[in-house]
Amino acid sequence: MMTTNELISIQGLTKKYGDKVALDSLDLSIPTGQILGLIGPNGAGKTTTIKILVGLARPTSGTAHVAGVDCVRNAKKIKRMVGYMPDKFGSYENMRVLEYLDFFGAAFGLKRRDRRRRIEEVMEMSGTTYMRDMLVDSLSHGMSQRLGITRTLLHDPQVLILDEPANGLDPLARIEMRELLLKLADAGKTLLVTSHILPELSRICHRIAILAQGKLRACGNVAEISRQISPRRTMEVQLNAEADVSQAAEVIRRHMEDEDEVVPAPAERLVRCRTLKSEAELGELLATLVSSGIQVTQFRELQTDLEEAFMTFARESAGDDVPEVSASAESGN
Repeated sequence: MMTTNELISIQGLTKKYGDKVALDSLDLSIPTGQILGLIGPNGAGKTTTIKILVGLARPTSGTAHVAGVDCVRNAKKIKRMVGYMPDKFGSYENMRVLEYLDFFGAAFGLKRRDRRRRIEEVMEMSGTTYMRDMLVDSLSHGMSQRLGITRTLLHDPQVLILDEPANGLDPLARIEMRELLLKLADAGKTLLVTSHILPELSRICHRIAILAQGKLRACGNVAEISRQISPRRTMEVQLNAEADVSQAAEVIRRHMEDEDEVVPAPAERLVRCRTLKSEAELGELLATLVSSGIQVTQFRELQTDLEEAFMTFARESAGDDVPEVSASAESGN
């Protein structure tokens, strides 16, 4: 059952093409105003999920809702609630940006007297006003991506589904795209974004969902996904130049369990440990180190980056040893 905080709710979603299972009992939700990054290897089920959400495919079983509206039973209404930007979209020859947006505004059913005002609004929001008289075919790739997002905003959808919006962009264009997506989320839009540029996703998304072989393998922020890979956290205790690394390692070992790992690195002036200890227990460890006269300059947890997490689940997806995950709205930031 969808809660008031969930704008997108997917429950038990399964899609089969003959004997091939494209989606396998997918549970996923996105709260209002959040950005969810959907990643996975080719054939993981990302495109199938998107097609069902935008009313272009029917699931074999399970449900998908946007703001309580069934994506299958009310596909026409869904198309008015969702703005979809595919990874590739065409244009017409000799069409200027303003004409292009006017064409799609009419296709979305905007009345003539309202279209120009709405076009001006979305161009200002997306930073594309300066393109208005340019030919669509003359735009750079980054400009085309911005125009694609502008087009999806014309009918003021509650949800934006963007397939590879940063693909092929140069570093400056990626930064501009990142700022635009964050601006849209701040304006109350809910975004589902797919991308193979994983560092970009980790910078903008409230949560990441990793699909493999049609199953949800992990969902959460990067720290939560790291926990799903391994429940043990890796702590790094950095010491000052005068501190005794061996003494610090011994103090840490006394606070650890037998199965925990403590690895001193004298050359780096630090001690690393892998442990199941809670935040409170680690706080006690830090207090003990300080009270023992050991000068700690940094006490931090090392996080698995998104690329490492992705590769871990991609390698394991062929087996059955990775637990499935149910991703609810409450697991976000």
